[in-house]
Amino acid sequence: MKYTGQSETGTGKIPARSEVEPLDTWDLSKLFPSDEAWEEGLKQYETLTERIPSFQGTLGKSAAHLADYLDFSKALGLLEERLNYYSDLRQTEDEGNNAARTMTGRFMMDYAKAQAAASWATPEIQAIPDADMKRFLPELRLAEYRIYLKKLLRYKPHILSGREERLLALHAEGETLPSDAFSVLTNVDMDFGFIDTPQGKRPLSQSTWSVFMENPDRNIRRQAYHAFYQVFDAHKTTLAALYHGSVKQDAIKARIRGFPSARAAHLFPDDVPESVYDNLVSAVGDNLAPLHRYYALRKRLLKLDDLRHYDVYAPIVPKALKQTPWNEAVDLISSALAPLGDEYVHTLRAGLLGRWADRYENKGKRSGAFSAGSYSGDPYILMNYKEDSIRDIFTLAHEGGHSMHSWYSARSNPFMHYGYTIFEAEVASTFNEELLFRYLKDHADSKELKVYAINKRADDLLATLYRQTMFAEFEQIAHALEEGGTPLTLEVLRNEYRRLLTKYFGPEMILEDFSDLEGLRIPHFYRAFYVYKYATGISASLALAELVLSGGQQERDAYFGFLKSGGSRFPIEALKQAGVDMSSPEPVASACNRFSSLVEELENLTE
Repeated sequence: MKYTGQSETGTGKIPARSEVEPLDTWDLSKLFPSDEAWEEGLKQYETLTERIPSFQGTLGKSAAHLADYLDFSKALGLLEERLNYYSDLRQTEDEGNNAARTMTGRFMMDYAKAQAAASWATPEIQAIPDADMKRFLPELRLAEYRIYLKKLLRYKPHILSGREERLLALHAEGETLPSDAFSVLTNVDMDFGFIDTPQGKRPLSQSTWSVFMENPDRNIRRQAYHAFYQVFDAHKTTLAALYHGSVKQDAIKARIRGFPSARAAHLFPDDVPESVYDNLVSAVGDNLAPLHRYYALRKRLLKLDDLRHYDVYAPIVPKALKQTPWNEAVDLISSALAPLGDEYVHTLRAGLLGRWADRYENKGKRSGAFSAGSYSGDPYILMNYKEDSIRDIFTLAHEGGHSMHSWYSARSNPFMHYGYTIFEAEVASTFNEELLFRYLKDHADSKELKVYAINKRADDLLATLYRQTMFAEFEQIAHALEEGGTPLTLEVLRNEYRRLLTKYFGPEMILEDFSDLEGLRIPHFYRAFYVYKYATGISASLALAELVLSGGQQERDAYFGFLKSGGSRFPIEALKQAGVDMSSPEPVASACNRFSSLVEELENLTE
């Protein structure tokens, strides 16, 4: 029996992968038509990697020699990307599929060998004398590689001798130990027990934590919150030591590479000035009043005498009940994105109604959602779509934004620099969410739906703009203390994080004694200076959405110029050409004003 839609309607049964209709799954044939074809591709990849050493020592001889290697590297990279995407996407279809997991493992082993075999190439390119490289770059055969080479050569001041680079490479294997230990401790070793609910005892875990925090029953939220943080409290000293180790490694690597700070080192690849980071923290810090008003509104709507940390995710308005089948969701998104023009809407619509997306849940399928855009294949989308979830419509629009960004980038740039940065990635996705929100609010057929949409949008901005900026401020404080000679003891980390909790949550919030342990459980902190990009991304997308909706063809063309730029420009320059200057604090301040207007609308509609 084949299942169409979100499992068998009315039965609640989750189908096996083999029971899902092909139309509801993605079509990976642009990558490889079959697993057998993938096997042949892997053999070809293994054969190609054997040629890598033959280029060593030749790259600086002439532009032709350099072009020969880059042509080879491009061909290898294209095949590499297809192999990687195909095996990884096949695995996400059913994480219990041993054949797919084996494919992924085999590719990663071959990929690691190829990386090791080519480890000499980047240093050899960077060692080419400047005068020689200046002569090489105008050569026609290097035309499609010029941007790639110029970005690569930026790193020259931070490259060490061959012997030193080898030592660093040998040491790199241990750099993930703090992150790995944190992950094992918090996801495997920690046992959070069970929570008493009217439906019986339910397990508390990292994955069910958010479900409990969204429960309308305050007693259940309180019980889960205390049980959760009591476990973290029992491991607080170890967690502080792991994070201190991660920050210390960041600082040491930056000094070795000749950067003035860990933050400067992490912002260097995207050529983002440190002032952009400071402007974000400063602009959000100057606009905390709307956030504090929102928490006061939350307290009123929940009818609470006091607002606690476990109350900030509870629903404050009734969930709008609306059934939206997949095709109707695509229709809704298409209408909302109409200001972007026919090509954008028709392309996305054809992909979503065709085979870009793996639509519904099946047994073993990876949870959540993502977009996986590659140079050769379609910009695939993984969903676990539910027809009764308005949030899932926004998720589909979000991932569609990523996919269309990838679609335009791949068609507008050579392979070696088609990929856009994480700094830019969240712009196109949250842009689509903003257009969908505005359309849904303007066309809501009930006050209930309108209030729900406004509340959801306010929560999204809070989580992406304010929350991530608080995290970014904590990261900067922690690294500055370490680099300034202050050891990051448990007491120091907790005090700094509690100060930020008080600053961001405002006077309505009553914190528990262990609320500051939250700062020791955020996995993103082990990927330093990353979270700020969420806040800058949504600030840029809100500004661009306003420009496109209130402007004309020029503003729309400028936005499409951004989507098509791929990796041809650094993100600040690409966004500036689209009409948003992220080197200025103004877009962030405008995003805060946007949040303020949503809070005001919510206040008026819920009086």
